[in-house]
Amino acid sequence: MRNTGAVRTYGQYCPIARAAEIFAERWTPLIIRNLHLGCGSFSEILEGAPGLSRTLLSQRLKQLERLGVVESAPKPDGRGHHYELTSAGHGLFTVCQSLGEWGARWLEIAPENLDPFVALWSMCNALRRDRLPDRRVVIRFDFTGRPRPERYWLIIELGDTEICKTYPGLDEDLYITAEAEAFVKWHAGQLTWAQATREDRIKLDGSPSLVRAFPTWNARSMFAHIRPVSRALARPAG
Repeated sequence: MRNTGAVRTYGQYCPIARAAEIFAERWTPLIIRNLHLGCGSFSEILEGAPGLSRTLLSQRLKQLERLGVVESAPKPDGRGHHYELTSAGHGLFTVCQSLGEWGARWLEIAPENLDPFVALWSMCNALRRDRLPDRRVVIRFDFTGRPRPERYWLIIELGDTEICKTYPGLDEDLYITAEAEAFVKWHAGQLTWAQATREDRIKLDGSPSLVRAFPTWNARSMFAHIRPVSRALARPAG
Protein backbone atom coordinates (compact mmCIF):
# COMPACT_ATOMS: atom_id res chain seq x y z
CA MET A 1 0.00 0.00 0.00
CA ARG A 2 1.12 3.56 -0.66
CA ASN A 3 1.63 5.91 2.26
CA THR A 4 0.01 9.27 1.60
CA GLY A 5 0.75 11.24 4.75
CA ALA A 6 -0.94 9.37 7.60
CA VAL A 7 -3.32 7.55 5.24
CA ARG A 8 -2.37 4.20 3.69
CA THR A 9 -3.91 3.80 0.27
CA TYR A 10 -3.91 1.37 -2.63
CA GLY A 11 -4.16 4.32 -5.00
CA GLN A 12 -6.95 2.66 -6.98
CA TYR A 13 -10.44 3.83 -7.92
CA CYS A 14 -11.82 0.31 -7.38
CA PRO A 15 -14.52 0.41 -4.65
CA ILE A 16 -13.09 -2.78 -3.11
CA ALA A 17 -9.67 -1.14 -2.78
CA ARG A 18 -11.09 2.10 -1.36
CA ALA A 19 -13.34 0.31 1.13
CA ALA A 20 -10.53 -2.05 2.18
CA GLU A 21 -8.42 0.96 3.14
CA ILE A 22 -10.95 1.51 5.95
CA PHE A 23 -12.21 -1.97 6.73
CA ALA A 24 -8.89 -3.84 6.59
CA GLU A 25 -7.28 -1.70 9.31
CA ARG A 26 -6.46 -3.89 12.32
CA TRP A 27 -9.22 -3.82 15.00
CA THR A 28 -11.63 -1.77 12.86
CA PRO A 29 -14.06 -4.68 12.17
CA LEU A 30 -14.19 -5.52 15.89
CA ILE A 31 -14.86 -1.89 16.81
CA ILE A 32 -17.69 -1.80 14.26
CA ARG A 33 -19.03 -5.09 15.66
CA ASN A 34 -18.96 -3.83 19.24
CA LEU A 35 -20.75 -0.61 18.32
CA HIS A 36 -23.42 -2.61 16.50
CA LEU A 37 -23.90 -4.74 19.64
CA GLY A 38 -24.68 -1.60 21.62
CA CYS A 39 -21.34 -0.71 23.17
CA GLY A 40 -21.67 3.05 23.39
CA SER A 41 -18.85 4.11 25.70
CA PHE A 42 -15.11 3.97 25.19
CA SER A 43 -14.69 1.45 28.02
CA GLU A 44 -17.47 -0.82 26.68
CA ILE A 45 -15.91 -0.91 23.22
CA LEU A 46 -12.51 -1.62 24.76
CA GLU A 47 -13.78 -4.44 27.00
CA GLY A 48 -15.07 -6.33 23.98
CA ALA A 49 -11.71 -6.22 22.22
CA PRO A 50 -9.10 -7.79 24.55
CA GLY A 51 -5.62 -6.83 23.37
CA LEU A 52 -6.65 -3.48 21.90
CA SER A 53 -4.84 -0.59 23.59
CA ARG A 54 -6.60 2.58 24.72
CA THR A 55 -4.31 4.66 22.51
CA LEU A 56 -5.07 2.66 19.37
CA LEU A 57 -8.82 2.61 20.08
CA SER A 58 -8.77 6.39 20.43
CA GLN A 59 -6.96 6.70 17.10
CA ARG A 60 -9.36 4.32 15.34
CA LEU A 61 -12.47 6.09 16.69
CA LYS A 62 -11.16 9.48 15.57
CA GLN A 63 -10.37 8.05 12.14
CA LEU A 64 -13.82 6.48 11.81
CA GLU A 65 -15.44 9.76 12.84
CA ARG A 66 -13.50 11.64 10.18
CA LEU A 67 -14.68 9.10 7.62
CA GLY A 68 -18.33 9.47 8.68
CA VAL A 69 -18.62 5.89 9.91
CA VAL A 70 -18.96 6.73 13.63
CA GLU A 71 -20.40 9.74 15.40
CA SER A 72 -19.99 10.79 19.00
CA ALA A 73 -21.56 13.18 21.46
CA PRO A 74 -20.51 14.23 24.98
CA LYS A 75 -22.29 12.31 27.72
CA PRO A 76 -24.84 14.34 29.73
CA ASP A 77 -22.62 14.15 32.82
CA GLY A 78 -19.70 15.54 30.82
CA ARG A 79 -17.54 12.47 31.42
CA GLY A 80 -16.46 10.96 28.11
CA HIS A 81 -18.42 10.48 24.92
CA HIS A 82 -21.17 8.25 23.62
CA TYR A 83 -20.37 6.57 20.30
CA GLU A 84 -22.68 5.07 17.70
CA LEU A 85 -22.64 4.02 14.08
CA THR A 86 -23.86 6.34 11.35
CA SER A 87 -25.85 5.08 8.35
CA ALA A 88 -22.50 4.42 6.67
CA GLY A 89 -21.37 2.56 9.77
CA HIS A 90 -24.44 0.32 9.79
CA GLY A 91 -23.77 -0.37 6.14
CA LEU A 92 -20.19 -1.30 7.00
CA PHE A 93 -21.47 -3.72 9.64
CA THR A 94 -23.18 -5.72 6.88
CA VAL A 95 -19.66 -6.32 5.55
CA CYS A 96 -18.63 -7.52 9.04
CA GLN A 97 -21.63 -9.83 9.08
CA SER A 98 -20.78 -11.31 5.68
CA LEU A 99 -17.19 -11.81 6.81
CA GLY A 100 -18.41 -13.51 10.00
CA GLU A 101 -20.69 -15.82 8.04
CA TRP A 102 -17.79 -16.81 5.80
CA GLY A 103 -15.54 -17.40 8.82
CA ALA A 104 -18.19 -19.48 10.63
CA ARG A 105 -18.66 -21.64 7.54
CA TRP A 106 -15.08 -22.12 6.36
CA LEU A 107 -12.73 -21.63 9.33
CA GLU A 108 -12.29 -24.00 12.26
CA ILE A 109 -12.13 -22.68 15.81
CA ALA A 110 -8.43 -23.15 16.55
CA PRO A 111 -6.95 -23.50 20.08
CA GLU A 112 -5.69 -19.90 19.97
CA ASN A 113 -9.29 -18.74 19.40
CA LEU A 114 -10.65 -20.31 22.58
CA ASP A 115 -10.77 -17.20 24.77
CA PRO A 116 -13.64 -17.83 27.22
CA PHE A 117 -13.80 -14.17 28.26
CA VAL A 118 -14.73 -13.17 24.70
CA ALA A 119 -17.47 -15.83 24.64
CA LEU A 120 -18.75 -14.68 28.04
CA TRP A 121 -18.71 -11.03 26.92
CA SER A 122 -20.50 -11.95 23.70
CA MET A 123 -23.09 -13.95 25.61
CA CYS A 124 -23.78 -10.99 27.90
CA ASN A 125 -24.49 -8.82 24.85
CA ALA A 126 -27.01 -11.36 23.55
CA LEU A 127 -28.83 -12.46 26.70
CA ARG A 128 -32.54 -13.04 26.45
CA ARG A 129 -33.52 -10.24 28.81
CA ASP A 130 -37.11 -11.47 29.15
CA ARG A 131 -35.86 -14.73 30.65
CA LEU A 132 -33.54 -13.24 33.27
CA PRO A 133 -34.45 -13.48 36.98
CA ASP A 134 -36.06 -10.45 38.61
CA ARG A 135 -33.43 -10.37 41.35
CA ARG A 136 -29.68 -9.95 41.46
CA VAL A 137 -27.77 -13.09 40.53
CA VAL A 138 -24.01 -13.57 40.89
CA ILE A 139 -22.42 -16.36 38.85
CA ARG A 140 -18.83 -17.51 39.24
CA PHE A 141 -17.14 -18.99 36.18
CA ASP A 142 -14.03 -21.17 36.39
CA PHE A 143 -12.57 -21.95 32.98
CA THR A 144 -10.16 -24.83 32.51
CA GLY A 145 -8.13 -26.10 29.58
CA ARG A 146 -6.16 -22.88 29.20
CA PRO A 147 -2.44 -22.33 29.95
CA ARG A 148 -3.68 -20.85 33.22
CA PRO A 149 -7.13 -21.31 34.80
CA GLU A 150 -9.35 -18.23 34.49
CA ARG A 151 -12.04 -17.04 36.89
CA TYR A 152 -14.71 -14.40 36.31
CA TRP A 153 -17.89 -13.25 38.02
CA LEU A 154 -21.02 -12.28 36.16
CA ILE A 155 -23.48 -10.00 37.96
CA ILE A 156 -26.99 -9.82 36.53
CA GLU A 157 -29.35 -7.24 38.01
CA LEU A 158 -32.45 -5.62 36.55
CA GLY A 159 -31.50 -6.79 33.07
CA ASP A 160 -28.03 -5.26 33.25
CA THR A 161 -24.84 -7.31 33.32
CA GLU A 162 -21.33 -6.75 34.59
CA ILE A 163 -18.32 -9.04 34.24
CA CYS A 164 -15.80 -8.81 37.07
CA LYS A 165 -12.24 -10.13 36.93
CA THR A 166 -11.85 -9.87 40.71
CA TYR A 167 -14.20 -11.01 43.47
CA PRO A 168 -17.02 -8.45 43.69
CA GLY A 169 -17.68 -9.08 47.38
CA LEU A 170 -21.17 -10.47 46.83
CA ASP A 171 -22.69 -13.84 47.66
CA GLU A 172 -22.41 -16.27 44.76
CA ASP A 173 -25.62 -17.91 43.57
CA LEU A 174 -24.31 -20.21 40.85
CA TYR A 175 -20.94 -21.86 40.16
CA ILE A 176 -19.99 -22.90 36.63
CA THR A 177 -16.85 -24.87 35.87
CA ALA A 178 -16.27 -25.28 32.15
CA GLU A 179 -13.64 -26.27 29.65
CA ALA A 180 -12.90 -23.14 27.65
CA GLU A 181 -13.37 -25.05 24.39
CA ALA A 182 -16.77 -26.41 25.43
CA PHE A 183 -18.07 -23.00 26.57
CA VAL A 184 -16.87 -21.24 23.41
CA LYS A 185 -18.28 -23.91 21.09
CA TRP A 186 -21.59 -23.97 22.98
CA HIS A 187 -22.02 -20.23 22.51
CA ALA A 188 -20.87 -20.55 18.88
CA GLY A 189 -23.52 -23.19 18.21
CA GLN A 190 -21.08 -26.05 17.60
CA LEU A 191 -21.87 -27.96 20.80
CA THR A 192 -25.20 -28.54 22.51
CA TRP A 193 -25.73 -27.82 26.19
CA ALA A 194 -26.95 -31.37 26.74
CA GLN A 195 -23.79 -32.83 25.22
CA ALA A 196 -21.46 -30.48 27.14
CA THR A 197 -23.08 -31.22 30.51
CA ARG A 198 -23.49 -34.95 29.84
CA GLU A 199 -19.76 -35.24 29.16
CA ASP A 200 -18.99 -33.08 32.26
CA ARG A 201 -17.28 -30.48 30.08
CA ILE A 202 -19.56 -27.88 31.70
CA LYS A 203 -20.62 -28.39 35.32
CA LEU A 204 -23.03 -26.31 37.38
CA ASP A 205 -23.58 -26.11 41.12
CA GLY A 206 -26.10 -23.96 42.94
CA SER A 207 -29.82 -23.39 43.14
CA PRO A 208 -31.60 -26.08 41.05
CA SER A 209 -33.84 -23.41 39.49
CA LEU A 210 -30.80 -21.37 38.35
CA VAL A 211 -29.02 -24.51 37.11
CA ARG A 212 -32.03 -25.27 34.92
CA ALA A 213 -32.55 -21.68 33.80
CA PHE A 214 -28.99 -20.63 32.94
CA PRO A 215 -28.70 -22.23 29.46
CA THR A 216 -32.04 -20.68 28.43
CA TRP A 217 -30.65 -17.17 28.92
CA ASN A 218 -28.04 -17.61 26.20
CA ALA A 219 -29.05 -16.25 22.78
CA ARG A 220 -25.80 -17.67 21.35
CA SER A 221 -23.62 -16.17 18.65
CA MET A 222 -25.27 -14.41 15.70
CA PHE A 223 -23.49 -17.04 13.56
CA ALA A 224 -24.57 -20.07 15.58
CA HIS A 225 -27.02 -21.10 12.86
CA ILE A 226 -24.25 -21.61 10.31
CA ARG A 227 -23.05 -25.16 9.86
CA PRO A 228 -19.23 -25.34 9.48
CA VAL A 229 -17.91 -26.95 6.32
CA SER A 230 -15.39 -29.74 6.91
CA ARG A 231 -11.93 -28.97 5.58
CA ALA A 232 -11.98 -32.32 3.84
CA LEU A 233 -15.08 -31.24 1.93
CA ALA A 234 -13.57 -27.83 1.14
CA ARG A 235 -10.53 -29.33 -0.61
CA PRO A 236 -10.79 -29.93 -4.34
CA ALA A 237 -10.91 -33.57 -5.37
CA GLY A 238 -7.92 -35.23 -6.98
